[in-house]
Amino acid sequence: MKKILNGLAAFGLVMAGALGAATAAEEAHNAAEPTHFPIMKPTQEKWSFSGPFGTYDRAQLQRGLKVYKEVCSACHSMDLVAFRTLADLGYSEEQVKAFAAEYEVEDGPNADGEMFTRKAGPNDHFPSPFPNEAAAAAANGGAAPPDMSLLAKARAVERGFPTFVFDIFTQYAEGGPDYIHALLTGYDHEPPAGMEVAEGTHYNPFFIAGKSLAMAKPISDGQVTYDDGSPETVDQYSRDVSAFLMWAAEPHLEARKQTGFSVMVFVLLFGALVYLTKRKVWSNVAH
Repeated sequence: MKKILNGLAAFGLVMAGALGAATAAEEAHNAAEPTHFPIMKPTQEKWSFSGPFGTYDRAQLQRGLKVYKEVCSACHSMDLVAFRTLADLGYSEEQVKAFAAEYEVEDGPNADGEMFTRKAGPNDHFPSPFPNEAAAAAANGGAAPPDMSLLAKARAVERGFPTFVFDIFTQYAEGGPDYIHALLTGYDHEPPAGMEVAEGTHYNPFFIAGKSLAMAKPISDGQVTYDDGSPETVDQYSRDVSAFLMWAAEPHLEARKQTGFSVMVFVLLFGALVYLTKRKVWSNVAH
C-alpha cells in the first residue's frame, strides 16, 4: 500500500511539473503576441511641407515619382492622379507628354465596338498594373494592393491625448507620410521570440492592421538610381516616396496654407478695425 501511495505521489509531481511547464510556455507565448496595432508607433519626421508655412520640395517629389514608377507601380495603382498634374513637380509640357507616353491605357470602344489600348496622354490617369481588383488580389496572395492616390491622407496612426491637442496649433498633418516612411523602413525588425507570424506574411511592427502583412520588403539600398546625387538608401527612398504620395493626396497643400494665412491676417485686421470703430463711436457716450 505504501509503495502504491508513493507511486501516485511521484506521478502527481510529474503531472504537476508538466502542467506548470505547459502553463509557463503558454504564458510566454501570450506575452509575445501583441495586444494593439501598430506594435510600434511611427516617429514624427521632418518634412519640408510641415507647419503653417511648409512647402513641397520639388526635387524630392521628382525623386519620389521615380521610386513610385520603378518600384511601387508594379503593384499599386494611382487612379486619381492625372499625368498633367506632374507639371506641378517642375516638369515641362513636353516632359509630361513623354512621361505619359511610357504607359498604355485602355480606350474605346472603336468603330467596331471593341476596346483597344493606346499610349497615354497628359489627360489620362496613372493606369493600374492589374485589369481589376480580383486579378490584383490573385497576384498578391489574396490581398489586393491599395490604390496610392490618397494613401498619405488615408493612413495615419492615432496620436492620442494630449498630443492631438498640440497638433491643432502646430497644424500637424503629416501622420500619413510618417506612417508610410516607418512601414517601408520597418522590415528589418525581427519578431520577438514566441510570436507566431502567419506563413506567407512579413513581420512589420509599424503595420497599422496587424503584426504582419502580405507585402514583402519592397525596396533595398541601391535599387533606384538618383541623378542628383542623393543617397540611394532605403531611408531616403522611403522619405522621397512618402513626400510624393503626400503631394498626390493633397496637391493644393501650398495654396491651402497660403489662403489660410491670408484669411488669418484679414481676420486680425478686421477685428482691429471693428475694435477701433467701436471705440470711436462709443467713446463720447456715457455708460
